[in-house]
Amino acid sequence: MKFSSFRRIAVLTTTAALIVTGTAGCNRSSDGAAAGSEVVLAVSTLNNPFFVELRDGAQAAADAAGVELNIVDAQNDSATQANQLANASVGSTGVVIVNPVDSDAVSSSVADLNTADIPVIGVDRTVNGADLASLVSSDNVAGGTQAADALAAAMGEQGSIIVLQGVSGTSASRERGEGFATGIAAYPNIEVVAKQTANFDRAAALDVTSNLLQANPGVTGIFAENDEMALGAIQALGDRAGAEVKVVGFDGTSDGLAAIEAGTLVATIAQQPALLGQLAVELAVKIMNDEEIDAVVPVEVVAVTLDNIAAFTE
Repeated sequence: MKFSSFRRIAVLTTTAALIVTGTAGCNRSSDGAAAGSEVVLAVSTLNNPFFVELRDGAQAAADAAGVELNIVDAQNDSATQANQLANASVGSTGVVIVNPVDSDAVSSSVADLNTADIPVIGVDRTVNGADLASLVSSDNVAGGTQAADALAAAMGEQGSIIVLQGVSGTSASRERGEGFATGIAAYPNIEVVAKQTANFDRAAALDVTSNLLQANPGVTGIFAENDEMALGAIQALGDRAGAEVKVVGFDGTSDGLAAIEAGTLVATIAQQPALLGQLAVELAVKIMNDEEIDAVVPVEVVAVTLDNIAAFTE
């Protein structure tokens, strides 16, 4: 996926006054760089194209900085991620970057890493109940509100909608849902008739949407909390997608952008997964070099429609 234009306009601002300093206990070379240490990137799942792009951005940044990046994939299983983070607490780990499967379940693992004096950076999703050295994430609440506005406009501000929710317990699903609920409440002639999780998964969304459409045949809009679920919904809708039923997704993946061009997806809220991964690794390198970093690094999100899609695909 090409985000060159979006990256040029992305503005990074610090939304918290707290400044933290990396304190990883690493051996250091004469020039101050961390020696004999690695960065561990713990990803929720690499079955999702969004996180593949996040991984690729992280790897490119690690290669540029000359640091070793150890990538582990939890396959959306909290217990697997807990074991991976426990393994990261020993050996040559200097910093851990975690994209949680579950923002609550991961807290004890992060607390253990804190106890071991290994700084942890959250990426895309936060960690509840434990200390992070920094959080690199999109504004999911604002993105959810943008999604509500885009869907309402496409529906003529009236009709009934289905909401496909992501993995329960993730901050991304909770915040996107919160923003969407707030945004859609501004349109009194639009009713949310069903909500159900499809776990950020395309195949699951196909099944869930098919069932919900049978129970709610008059639906005229669908909001999916990521593009993969939106694409599953589009499969379930068939020829109705983009015509009788308007669909809005979230992430701005290449498949999502292609669906906008095809007319089956009205809009997607574009994040920058490669940039999220890149920034997280750059922060990890700063920590290992004893440099100060910001506690929060937000990355801009934008509603992409046919009107502005050229800026994201050129």
